[in-house]
Amino acid sequence: MSDQLGCTRCRESLCGRRYIRAEDGPHCVSCYERRFANTCRECEELIGHDAEELFFQDGYYHAACLRCSRCRRSLAQQPFSSRGGALVCGDCCGSHFSSRCSACRGAATPAGSRMLEYGGSTWHEGCFTCQACGEPMGTEAFVPHQDSFYCLPCYQRRLAPQCRHCKKALTKGGVAYREEVWHKECFLCSGCSSPLAGQPFTSQGDTPYCIRCFSSLYAKKCAGCNTAITGFGDGKYVSFEERQWHQPCFKCWRCSVSLVGSAFFPDRGHILCSDCNSED
Repeated sequence: MSDQLGCTRCRESLCGRRYIRAEDGPHCVSCYERRFANTCRECEELIGHDAEELFFQDGYYHAACLRCSRCRRSLAQQPFSSRGGALVCGDCCGSHFSSRCSACRGAATPAGSRMLEYGGSTWHEGCFTCQACGEPMGTEAFVPHQDSFYCLPCYQRRLAPQCRHCKKALTKGGVAYREEVWHKECFLCSGCSSPLAGQPFTSQGDTPYCIRCFSSLYAKKCAGCNTAITGFGDGKYVSFEERQWHQPCFKCWRCSVSLVGSAFFPDRGHILCSDCNSED
């Protein structure tokens, strides 16, 4: 006759009873759970051998005890995260903690749609649309205008300033002159058509000219050196009896002393200092 089957720890007979076999032999359910079962961190009771057990951050939980701190639902079989030390299910995380879309006011959940950010605001990718045509702009180029956003084609067609020269939209850079705008490549000298952007220039009326063309066409000539007085570089000049001189050129005809700020005397088309005039 064979030996009677008994629990390895309490030695009670296992005949007709449920038991669990461990490495060191069979155990009745009670002995097995006391020896091997983990304690739930939430309710501090043993987790039975046939109960669903969850493990999180070095702790064990009954499936019903690992719950969302807000809605109290079990977190078994669903995504969750930790917020300030509290566990939160995906739905509550989206409702209470995630960024809100500036268009639909919906939340972005951990597993939600792609979000776009600009100027401190957030949008679902499909909610970031052009104010004019309503099409989603995604990661394409766009232009902000008066608290709204426009795709590049709509902005160019409806709102962009027009270049004074070519009449096409000006979307970046450019030159502003007399309350009008030009593309840099369109802002040209009216005389020789050379680019004026980034270069010194002047104008005759409303018409811009490079210094060379303006000097050739309109600038007054210095009575001393006979070159143009442009107003640039040594641009200050002296005027007397319908004649003009660069300041460095305004000097005594005989001794060449500067007459800027000094007394001078006209002498048959020339000018003289006081000393030279006294010699006559």
